[in-house]
Amino acid sequence: MKIRKLLIFVFVMLFTLQGIAGDTNTLKKEKKQLAYIVSDSRIPFWNIMSRGIKSKAQELGYEVQVYSANNLMKTELENTIKSIKSKVDGIIVSPISSSTAATILKLSSDANIPVVISDIGTDSGDYISYISSDNFQGAYELGKVLTKKIQEMQLKHASVGIVAIPQKRDNGKLRTSGFMKALNEAGIKSSGLRQQVDFSYKETYDHSLALIKGDSNLRALWLQGSNRYQGALDAIADVGKKGEILLVCFDAEPEFMELIPQGILVGAAMQQPFLMGEKAVEVMDKHLNNKSVEKNIHLPILAVSTQNIVKNKTIIKRNVLGVDKN
Repeated sequence: MKIRKLLIFVFVMLFTLQGIAGDTNTLKKEKKQLAYIVSDSRIPFWNIMSRGIKSKAQELGYEVQVYSANNLMKTELENTIKSIKSKVDGIIVSPISSSTAATILKLSSDANIPVVISDIGTDSGDYISYISSDNFQGAYELGKVLTKKIQEMQLKHASVGIVAIPQKRDNGKLRTSGFMKALNEAGIKSSGLRQQVDFSYKETYDHSLALIKGDSNLRALWLQGSNRYQGALDAIADVGKKGEILLVCFDAEPEFMELIPQGILVGAAMQQPFLMGEKAVEVMDKHLNNKSVEKNIHLPILAVSTQNIVKNKTIIKRNVLGVDKN
């Protein structure tokens, strides 16, 4: 009798556990999946954005798979196909270029998967929303920070060299045009523009060195990125012009919190990648819940200098660098 009761108990328990497992699997299937297709998560800016995406996704109950292309178009295409085959509910993309974005949008559209673009932009295609920074205004404000410093130092006939991100990107074009507006208003010439390809330290160093040696009037460099700032600083030091050639950057690194107050960097136009990532997920969530969303969302860029870095410290740490999120 005892054995029979034991067998019945075991049978009931097994049945219950199977039911729980079935419910768990159902819940797992019901949990929506997002893919983040990014050009290169090794670059701090994109890494911070991916953290913003993950943070907001977790808060809203989504699972996220991050696919980094390591700046290779072939890998980016493969990642897109992987995302589509895994039948994700939505794709957030920060493409290698505006032209590769068009391919991602075409493939996603064919699979009826909604896409939110977070920075860079696209040449064509349908998307739910485009989250971007106001690159033109941010670069313009940074240009004014630099021209003011040049005028304060009374650097006559000064010119500025530009180490640029690819100008095929919409954000690259806007950065250059905004910055050039500030230079033109101040009557300061551009010494030349060299575009980055692999975003390496060596490339940044070589471009900076070439710009310096190519113009005896060059008094400042503008790096349209941030993570290879040391390459520009080393080029300046190696030609014996430390303190004579100014440096400004786009975006930010944690070290900038010290370098700007010390005057090693004149300033930086800081995008807010963590906030951008959060916004991208919020917009996707609204769309998936049949709520209307804005087609284009422009987030402000902080033109940070010695005059305002302390004032903006909290927002820089959270939205720009992705720390102190609470």
